[in-house]
Amino acid sequence: MSQPTPLKLRPIPILGLENIPSSGALLIPSQLGLLDLHQLEKMLEGRSLVYLMERGATFDVKIKSHLEAAHVQAVEIALNASQTEALQTEIQGEIKSGKIVVYLPPDTATQPGALTSVSGAKLDLLMHAAVPILPLYVLNANEVRLPIESAKHEGNSVFAFGAVQKVGEANVASYQEALMQLAEQCFSLSPILNRSLGYALLQGMKKFGSKGRLFDGKDDQVWRYDKILATAIVLSKHVKAATQKPRVGVILPPGFGAVVANLAVILAGKIPVNVNFTAGRSAVDSAIKQSGVDHYLTADLFVRKLQSFPWPPNRQLTFLERLLPQKKSAIGKWLILSKLLPATVLASVLGISKKGGSKEALLLFTSGSSGDPKGVALTHRNLMANVCQFGSRLNLKSTDSILGCLPLFHSFGCTVTLFYPMISGLNLVMYPTPLETKKLAELISKHKVSLFVSTPTFLRGYLKGVNPELLASLKIIVTGAEKLPKAVAEAFESRFGKKIYEGYGLTETSPASNVNLPDPMGENEDSVVMPSYRAGSVGQLLPGLAVKITNPETEEPLSIHQSGMVWFKGANVFEGYLNNPKKTDEVIKDGWFCTGDIGRMDSDGFLYIEGRLSRFSKIAGEMVPHETVEESLVKALNIEGESTRRIAVIGVPDVEKGEALVLLTTLAGGSVQQEILDLRYKLLDRGMPPLWIPKKMVRVQDIPTLASGKLDVKACEKLAKTAL
Repeated sequence: MSQPTPLKLRPIPILGLENIPSSGALLIPSQLGLLDLHQLEKMLEGRSLVYLMERGATFDVKIKSHLEAAHVQAVEIALNASQTEALQTEIQGEIKSGKIVVYLPPDTATQPGALTSVSGAKLDLLMHAAVPILPLYVLNANEVRLPIESAKHEGNSVFAFGAVQKVGEANVASYQEALMQLAEQCFSLSPILNRSLGYALLQGMKKFGSKGRLFDGKDDQVWRYDKILATAIVLSKHVKAATQKPRVGVILPPGFGAVVANLAVILAGKIPVNVNFTAGRSAVDSAIKQSGVDHYLTADLFVRKLQSFPWPPNRQLTFLERLLPQKKSAIGKWLILSKLLPATVLASVLGISKKGGSKEALLLFTSGSSGDPKGVALTHRNLMANVCQFGSRLNLKSTDSILGCLPLFHSFGCTVTLFYPMISGLNLVMYPTPLETKKLAELISKHKVSLFVSTPTFLRGYLKGVNPELLASLKIIVTGAEKLPKAVAEAFESRFGKKIYEGYGLTETSPASNVNLPDPMGENEDSVVMPSYRAGSVGQLLPGLAVKITNPETEEPLSIHQSGMVWFKGANVFEGYLNNPKKTDEVIKDGWFCTGDIGRMDSDGFLYIEGRLSRFSKIAGEMVPHETVEESLVKALNIEGESTRRIAVIGVPDVEKGEALVLLTTLAGGSVQQEILDLRYKLLDRGMPPLWIPKKMVRVQDIPTLASGKLDVKACEKLAKTAL
């Protein structure tokens, strides 16, 4: 049989070539398409290769044709638990002779940018071969490409080889951990990460200017993206003249005004600071002082509505509804110019840098749920990375739409419901509050919203009085900010026929890091499908993120399959807190960010968050998770279907055992002493350890929560201390 004409392969980035051993090893790639296979053969030219295929699996026709060539050696084997000895016999002999055995993953349906196409179960079987393992991560750049990027040539991949894992040391967890770190290295090379946020927004709004729409649900106005861009350009010139400070405050709820204000500040080359107008006076004063802001964009109506807010003097305020009507002719001029001029020329005229990198692009403040707010300075690179990560994984089209009702001082509100749709061309439906569920449901129905991002607290409001037909258009409902109670998820799916997909993120990660999604569709019934959803988890990592797990007390590394402190590394991880090197050094070490959350990962890469460290109590030397206790209490008290939070468990100092648990509850009743005693017996009957049972109970009018829907731990602790 004659050999086929070799393909002309373009040079591609290759990391870790030095890790390829001179001796034999089992190479397990994250994925391997036809062109990737040819690239691999070119890299390993001169080495003897053996392809290992699973018997009965489906492979691409062209790959099968290549494997049938005379110069290619391939073996088939049954990959199951009963055939491990045969696997060892087949592989060990080849590797002892110095060959590289390449496991060839079968055709597998995965989400874009998935870490691997090899399941944890298959990895475990391959580990039984008891041979050195060579990890290979292959990033398909087309899967993590934003719409504003030029189309890449097919097969534009990045290869990264990890260090060889020795016999006895290699396992599923160590392989996964190595693969994640290789994925982080590959993703960090993406050119889009160097682009400035302002230039990316300019490109997106130009590209989708006549198609993209902002629907403001408050006044039912519709704005094309090109009109928004022109308005923001005009306002940006006012912002430049109004202040010399690098940061500008925005005090507005979600809507046209907030969108234009944020864009104007960014196009002016300055940094928006969306002030949390729901926070207490001390938190607002702290944020303003830390940010050094001396000018704010807001609206007359909003000032009158929030009379208790510590408003600065009028000379520091720009009222949008006063200014913008005076700029109609200028807006009209820039509407024409922004259409005529290419993005590169327009950016040059406006003084917008094309590169952003590590320069600060957005200042947010942590919610202060367990302390004073800290300034999180997110860079252009952070935000571009997260828009790319989140956008590529969701894989929505420009015909889709997203509902934006989370406040823009909430990191999810800013990145996912402002920057992401503007850059990717999705239609955006905005409303100033997430609490008016009936109105929001009507907007979802009217504008055929595809993506809805919320929190469990806000989702509870939909369970009463909302017609299920109004949510029919929703493709994906993503929730975060707090743990998704099983009862809420089940009640929502039962009422609306829609699954809630839990995600995870922090302000410091720009914010999204993980998300559950619908499983991808295989080409036929026999297709191998990598799951993208697992109940109880917060989903798999977004592309380009790595995770490690450590002992919460010693910081010694643990297996990622063990429960411990969760650390992240990636381009979307912030570089430090504003003017607070001490706090920064506490959470960032060697490029790794300590989330403060306890969790673990399973063999298919799903992350399980078991609680925030601040929501654990160390009682008699044992770590007790508050959220787990709360879940048991909800069942014991028979309040699983409640639409509002009725209880909270808080740790308080205890002389005898270090800490004790206090139950805050809004439930009415008789004697507190008798009720806590009755509750104790109920929980003991359910098998709860005695140390985990709340010692005291405090009745409160409401369980304190933040604007994001998170539990206000700081306020709860004050209430709990009344039990001392």
